[in-house]
Parts: sequence; structure tokens; C-alpha cells
Amino acid sequence: MNWDRIEGKWDEFKGHIRTRWGKLTDDDMQMLRGKREQLSGAIQSRYGLMKDQAEKQIDDWLEKLDGAKKSTDRGRESRP
Repeated sequence: MNWDRIEGKWDEFKGHIRTRWGKLTDDDMQMLRGKREQLSGAIQSRYGLMKDQAEKQIDDWLEKLDGAKKSTDRGRESRP
């Protein structure tokens, strides 16, 4: 999934992010405003991770979102 899409629909994705990284606070979410680099920094800070670890978690999360979206899209296509 393209990060520009997440940034553009930040309010829609905040819940997904809070579900995945529950240690992020409301203040963190307000500060992030959809910026990937700031999300990575907040994950590093809250979870004590290195930058590459935080980036990998974000990449894995994006792949799961892509997979879920593709499944939903395929389900819509197969409906009469």
C-alpha cells in the first residue's frame, strides 16, 4: 500500500495503527499526522526498537493491509 494513501486518509487508519501498536498514545497519534518517519520514531521510542526493526514492523503491517484489501476486493468481484 502506498504511504501517501495512508497519510491522505489518516483519520481512517489511526484505529488500525492503534490496534497494531497499542502503546502509542493519543498524543503520539496527534503528533504523527500520517508521517511515516514520525510513526517509525514513535514505535522506536515506545517499544525500544532500533530504526530498522520499527521500519520492518511498518512494512509488515502495510503488507497485511494490502492482503486484506485484496481479499475484500476479490470478494466484491465474485458477487453477482
